[in-house]
Parts: sequence; C-alpha cells; structure tokens
Amino acid sequence: MSRIVVFGAGGRGGRAAVEEALRRGHRVTAVVRDPGRHPDLTTGDVRVVAGDVTSADDVARIAAGHDAVISSVYDPAVAPDVFFTAAARALLTGLARAGVPRLLVVGLASVLPNADGTPLMDTPGYPQEYRSFFLGHAAGMDVLVAADGTDWLVVSPAGDFDHGGTRTGRYRTAPAEATSRISYADFAIALLDEIETPTRHRTHVGVEEG
Repeated sequence: MSRIVVFGAGGRGGRAAVEEALRRGHRVTAVVRDPGRHPDLTTGDVRVVAGDVTSADDVARIAAGHDAVISSVYDPAVAPDVFFTAAARALLTGLARAGVPRLLVVGLASVLPNADGTPLMDTPGYPQEYRSFFLGHAAGMDVLVAADGTDWLVVSPAGDFDHGGTRTGRYRTAPAEATSRISYADFAIALLDEIETPTRHRTHVGVEEG
C-alpha cells in the first residue's frame, strides 16, 4: 500500500485517480482549494486538505510522508502559461524538499506528438481557439524537462476524454490522434499503473482505450 497525493482531486481526472487508488488499497490525500465544497471526497482512506499547487511550501507540507503525487490541475482565473509553469516549479521544488520520488502530471493531447512527430496542435485542421491553453501546458512541461532530480511522467489522452465512458480496465499507449478517446476511469488505471510499476520516465505518453 502506498500513500498518494492527488492535487486537483475535485475535478473529473482527479476524482477518477482518487477512486482508482482506493480501489487498489492505497491511502490518498486529496488536495482541493476548498474542502468544504467536496464533502463526498471524504471516504475510506482519503484525507481531504486545502492546498495551492503553485506554492512549493504547500506542496512540501502536504506531500511529506507520501510515495507519489498526481497533479490534475487547472485554474481558469490565471493565464495558462503562468499557472502551468508555476505549478511545475512548485511541484519540483516541493517534492524535492519532501523526498517524494515520483510525479505523475495529467497532460494535454494537443502537445503530444502524433505518429509523424508533429504536436497534435500543429496538425492541419486542428482547432486553434484554445492555443494559449495548449502552449501553457507545453510551457509547464518545458519546466519539467529542464529540471533534474524528480522522476516525472506526463500522461495525457492520445486524443480526448470520453466524458460518458465507463471503466473497461483496458488501455494502451498511443501517439496523438484527434479521434482517439479514453474514459476517465481507464485513464486513472494508466496513472496508477505507472505509480505501482513505473515503466516510463521524464517523458510524455498518450493513452487510449485498448
């Protein structure tokens, strides 16, 4: 049994990660901005705490004594390039202080390369209205790439989430493909597999229904 922190536990990806971790018998610290808004998270081996993923002090304090961290975060009130870079820096600094060796970050398919090596956001016909959001994710990953020490992995859908999809228990790794889909529950399986048995390190991997 491991002790796992999930930043952004109130969102769909974070909740799925909490549920999968509990299913496997792990103890979870669920981090949200306002615990009072998420009373349903307080169940089983879950401890719900308030925390700011862009604060290295918060990250270090919350992560102390844990084995791995999952970050599934977004703040619409902050410019994406500012938020995702600040979160990456705080996670790297805080986890180093806390001695936590493994970081899983929920990423974005738009910045994942396709089979030809082209980021999905740069392929013909790909929607561009959220390009600043895509570039914010990319900037956050650049912070991870430039750092030494923490064993991180960015995991994203190869295309998008199947928002109505259910848990099948199956997934596979895949390059970016706009039509690819995976349910939140199966995506969480991929995250927890990489915590229990790490196979990929300091890279970005896409997953889809398998």
